[in-house]
Amino acid sequence: MAEDVAGAAGTRRFTGLGHERITFWQGVAIIFGANIGAGILSLPYGSRTGGFPALVIALLVAGFLTTASMLYVAEVALRTDTPLQLSGLARKYLGEAGSWLIFAGIVINGFGALIAYASGGGQVLGELLGIPELAGSLLFYVPGAVVVWLGLKATGRSEQAITIGMVALIAILVGWSVLGPGIDAANLTYLRPYFIVPIMNLAVFAFIAQYTVPELARGLAQHAPRVLPRAVVAGMVATGFVLALVPFAALGMMGPDGITPVVTIAWANELGQAAYYCANVFAVLAMLTSFWAIGLTLMTNIFDRFSWPAGGSPLHRAMALALVVVPPFLIAALGLAGFVSALGYAGGFAGAIMSIIPVLMLRQARRRGDREPEWKAGWVAHPVVQVALVVVFGLAFLYSLLTIAGLVPQGWA
Repeated sequence: MAEDVAGAAGTRRFTGLGHERITFWQGVAIIFGANIGAGILSLPYGSRTGGFPALVIALLVAGFLTTASMLYVAEVALRTDTPLQLSGLARKYLGEAGSWLIFAGIVINGFGALIAYASGGGQVLGELLGIPELAGSLLFYVPGAVVVWLGLKATGRSEQAITIGMVALIAILVGWSVLGPGIDAANLTYLRPYFIVPIMNLAVFAFIAQYTVPELARGLAQHAPRVLPRAVVAGMVATGFVLALVPFAALGMMGPDGITPVVTIAWANELGQAAYYCANVFAVLAMLTSFWAIGLTLMTNIFDRFSWPAGGSPLHRAMALALVVVPPFLIAALGLAGFVSALGYAGGFAGAIMSIIPVLMLRQARRRGDREPEWKAGWVAHPVVQVALVVVFGLAFLYSLLTIAGLVPQGWA
């Protein structure tokens, strides 16, 4: 059951969520599902200017730094007796200001994604099944909301099952590309360093999954605390591999001039309609797994931020779920999904906050945490890594601001 923990100021008490047991592979699937959304299908187009080597460099740098940030959160969670979400951990170690900042980052990033999934899921299902887009959105949202309502254990099991299907579909598409039309090495070896900057910005926000780590801690820390960092690393490695694999196949087969903004169209042109359906089913599954992970973490952060009794009140649980799923659905259903672009820019703010706050939380938790953890971040928490993390994510935020102002150099936008 949940328990009360004193806040940083010692004047307010807030409620932690109860433990729910998950497995290592379910933890990996939650990380992978949160990261791999439909946006992966636009990554080949976004990386075509700089080339595949530029994408690999960007994924390695962004992936390492984001993994470091997630491992900081993992150590903070293991130093804390009560299973708290990011907003609760921030309140415990950084006070109300830090808690509200991280909560704002989670809400901005999460709502932007959920609005995009409400719109995109409806569009794809509408086209695949020949039904109205609104019906497609409802068909997408019902299993999404049900799994989020059922909680961490149901989310872990669902993520694990669907992730297997996603990996199978990607393997089919990549194998088809390699063994069918084939890969042209020249399409994968050109490098234009000038364009690494915009690709790095894409990569930074392809890995934003720090908010899922407290959920993994809630499911692993009690019975397998040393498994927590392994699940984080495995989930991020799997994410990086798949984020590189799709552009590898698409760019390698079609080259920069043949890539379309959404790679499903290019695949259909080269491989036929079967590939189009295969890629779009993957897109739906990718959006669904991201919906589950993001929706669950949004709901549990609402519990933490507003001190709601998550374990014992169906009313509060229903209220939190409604706050998570209803606004994105209505925005998409009313045709206001262009609002996502504004939230996408604000995602730069979310990324900057979610890089800085974990660094500050780790430092405070090492000074005044509740307990000695079974695992520590070690060399990954070296000050050089912490500074690099803050600088890279801060520059990504600056890039977003310059994009809004129309001040980025030619070809970077």
